[in-house]
Amino acid sequence: METITKTAEEISFISDMNVSLANAIRRSVGEIPILAVVEADIYKNDSALYDEVIAHRLGLVSLKNQKLKGDNSVEMKLKVKGKDDITEVLAGELGDDVVYPETPIVLLGKDQVVEVVARAKMGKGNDHAKFMPGLVYYKHLAKIKISGDGEKQTELAEIYPDAFEMFGEKLKVKSAAACDLDESDMKEYPGVDISFGDDLVFTIESWGQIEAKEIFSEACKALKGNLSEVSKALK
Repeated sequence: METITKTAEEISFISDMNVSLANAIRRSVGEIPILAVVEADIYKNDSALYDEVIAHRLGLVSLKNQKLKGDNSVEMKLKVKGKDDITEVLAGELGDDVVYPETPIVLLGKDQVVEVVARAKMGKGNDHAKFMPGLVYYKHLAKIKISGDGEKQTELAEIYPDAFEMFGEKLKVKSAAACDLDESDMKEYPGVDISFGDDLVFTIESWGQIEAKEIFSEACKALKGNLSEVSKALK
C-alpha cells in the first residue's frame, strides 16, 4: 500500500484490494453511528426562510461525534436578534458541539429574531444522508506511457497540472494517481498512452464528525459485523 495523502480530513492511498471489497467498504460507511440534529423546535422565526428550511439546514450541520446510548439526545439552543446591518446567523451559535462554527444558517434583518431548540441523536447514513460522516470513493490507477511524440505534448502540463509536468522541454508524468483521464481522452495527444491495471486509488474524505482514518476503520468493523451475522445465519 502506498499512501498519497494522510490528514485528519482526507486519506488517499494506492491498494491492490479487490474492487468488490473496496465497494463493500464504501457502502459500509452508511453503517457508522453519527450524531446529527433530528428535531428542531422553532419558537420564533422572523427570517425570510420557512421553518422547514432552517430545520433542514440544522440537520446538515456537522457535529462532534459522541456515543450516546439508546434514545439519548444532545440539546442545543440558538437565539439571535438582528442588528442594524444584516446579521448572519452561524452554526456556532448552537454551542461547542459544532465542528464548523462558521457554517451559515440564515440571514436576519434589523430586529428580526430566530429562536430554536434543536436535539441531536445518533443515526446511520443508510437511514438519512445527514448521518453520513464523509465520502469514500475509488478509481483504477492509471498507467501512463509517454513516447517520443508524447514528450512534445507540452499543453497537457498546463491543462492537467496535477497529472503532468515539464522536465526541461519534455512532458513527464507527475502523478498517475491524480490522473482522471482515459484512453479516449488521449486520442488528440499522440504518444501518450493510458491503460489501467488492478490497483486502486482509494480515498476517504471526512465531513468533520470523525477523522478520515476512523471512517475507514469503523466502516471495516461494520462490514465485519455484517459478515459475521451472515455467517451465523448460514450455520
